[in-house]
Amino acid sequence: MDDAGHEAGAGSLSGRLRQRLAQAIAGADGWLSFERFMSIALYEPGLGYYARGAPVFGTMPGDGSDFVTAPELSPLFAQALARQLAQALDAVAGRGGAGELYEFGAGSGALAAQLLEALAALGVRVARCTIVELSGALRARQRERLAPFGERVRWLDAWPERIEGVVIGNEVLDAMPVTLLAFDGAAWHERGVTRDAAGAFAWADRPTAQRPPVDAAFVPGTVTEIHPQAEAFVRSLAERLVRGAAFFVDYGYPAAEYYLPQRHQGTLMCHRRHRADADPLVDVGAKDITAHVDFSGIALAAQDAGLDVIGYTSQARFLLNCGLAELLQGADLRARTAALRLVNEHEMGELFKVIGLTRGVRPEAGADWIGFAAGDRTHRL
Repeated sequence: MDDAGHEAGAGSLSGRLRQRLAQAIAGADGWLSFERFMSIALYEPGLGYYARGAPVFGTMPGDGSDFVTAPELSPLFAQALARQLAQALDAVAGRGGAGELYEFGAGSGALAAQLLEALAALGVRVARCTIVELSGALRARQRERLAPFGERVRWLDAWPERIEGVVIGNEVLDAMPVTLLAFDGAAWHERGVTRDAAGAFAWADRPTAQRPPVDAAFVPGTVTEIHPQAEAFVRSLAERLVRGAAFFVDYGYPAAEYYLPQRHQGTLMCHRRHRADADPLVDVGAKDITAHVDFSGIALAAQDAGLDVIGYTSQARFLLNCGLAELLQGADLRARTAALRLVNEHEMGELFKVIGLTRGVRPEAGADWIGFAAGDRTHRL
């Protein structure tokens, strides 16, 4: 579909989505929490950004995409990540055994395909790959991408009752709806959405007992996020992970950095055609809405639910620990240039982090979890 067709389709869907949001605001007595607004804007069946069927993952605006993720950028991301997953799968199933791989929010299906290929090249048997995906439109794209793997891949649109295996989530936590808090210098308010006299979406604040998780020197006018849904997701994972490991890759900070006074406008951001803006109330449904991850909150939720935090580090350090430098040596110039964006400090290397969680598994005696063997920052969480 060309850009004009894409925009026309998006406009029609956006109009219906705006009507759905207007109904939700009216049904909430004129004030809708931003968390609920973001949930509808992104995930409303058939209308939300991730449910509308338009391409969102890619490398350039010309392909109709809005942003790039690591698997689209370079297959070397999956090849390095696969080395950590191989170690975890061996810990679960025993060396030579066949473990199960789970991916939450598999996007275009690129990462799952690349991981299955990379694990096979490492001699690791994957009995089944289970993808948990809420979006019917994305499931259809994933099925097409993963068709060569046949019945080894299955899809679920809800939590499995029991997980024994290895879980991966790449840019999943940042897409979970957040609660917005605003500080006027004297008190905190929850920021929600209403409609102005012209019917446009507008911000409106209400008093709240909710607070950021740190006691920092917040300046008047601060707007920031808290992450109840992401933390609830981790607790749900802990309820079902009977034995295994989970690795989440995303952009974010520990709480002490997340809530710095300098970050007084928060981290909420929108992405469209590979450009960013900070206004989620316009072009609703036609662009992504995201917020950085508070990794301290994720770690605490995991520990409180009985999981072990085995490591936390930058994406650059994690990938280098997993052998990316060696993989780069065998790549051509074009592939190396793309892959370097994964580790460059001013691009994805430092902004993105990796956290590892386990229950009931350890690496072989005397071994470290390879992704966190050097440069572990767990002490900063």
